[in-house]
Amino acid sequence: MNRNLSMRKLFLRVLLLTIPFGISACGLFDDQSTPYGYVKSSFRIIDEHALYANGDWIIERESYLSEAKSIDNYDDAHRIVKSALAFAGGKHSALVAPVTDTTEYEELPSEAYMLEGGIAYVKLPAHSGVKVSDSIYIHTVLDFLQSHLDAAGVILDLRDNLGGNMYPMITAVAPLLPDGDIISFQTRKRTFATTLDFAVQDAGLSLKGISKLPDNTPVAFLTNDWTGSAGELTLLCFRGLEKARTFGIPTAGYASGNLSFPMADGYTLVITTARAVARTGEVFCDDPITPDVETETPLEDAVAWIQSQ
Repeated sequence: MNRNLSMRKLFLRVLLLTIPFGISACGLFDDQSTPYGYVKSSFRIIDEHALYANGDWIIERESYLSEAKSIDNYDDAHRIVKSALAFAGGKHSALVAPVTDTTEYEELPSEAYMLEGGIAYVKLPAHSGVKVSDSIYIHTVLDFLQSHLDAAGVILDLRDNLGGNMYPMITAVAPLLPDGDIISFQTRKRTFATTLDFAVQDAGLSLKGISKLPDNTPVAFLTNDWTGSAGELTLLCFRGLEKARTFGIPTAGYASGNLSFPMADGYTLVITTARAVARTGEVFCDDPITPDVETETPLEDAVAWIQSQ
């Protein structure tokens, strides 16, 4: 299998938990017993939640529904819903088939170790695990950082981090973040902030028990074109901090919040509901995040930058 196809399948697997808001359930009273009913049920959810479900969507949905009246199978229903999701929800939305092969994608553990010169290296891969694996993922990094509070600097490697659950990632690097608001989300109707305390509590921990590195400890991020979703949101939590700098190539461009809705046939509607807003006020969603330093040797350049501080 080629890399792009493999990574796309991995992305769809972790996509289900890229949500900073939790998972919601579909209205199970909707009639999905016919292909047309299935489409109508999906559209009710899209109407209520999808980020771009206004303006042109109101006109376009009538065309989709008109087509749906003549279909007689669920393959066509899935095709119409996928097209509608792309229109009203953007590229981070998807209709995801039930997972039948659990061996294809195995989550990688986080890594943490010291480089020469007292620089801490942390690898945060994609992660959408359950609470047990959350704990391992978090404490591998969290405990390491708290035992190296005198590090000359920290390198956070987010390359190939396609997302998952943002809260374990943020909690793992909580010793590097200031308290208070770390990122906000902008839906069609409102904007609301997420605090570091909320993220840590969601992971089952408390800020009171976390020791912080000095505020001026330089933090370098490594990114590539497979840094996406929760990986990008973790990066944006540091956006605007004077001590942070990014190295590599532009990210995948999935910096948005999603909600998941299970359908009667086992498929899941994953709908983009919000854009990400950094502490700088910058709004991110479907466009790649450009690093401060575009380079093909991000690790070497990050080390050199930290050494120069």
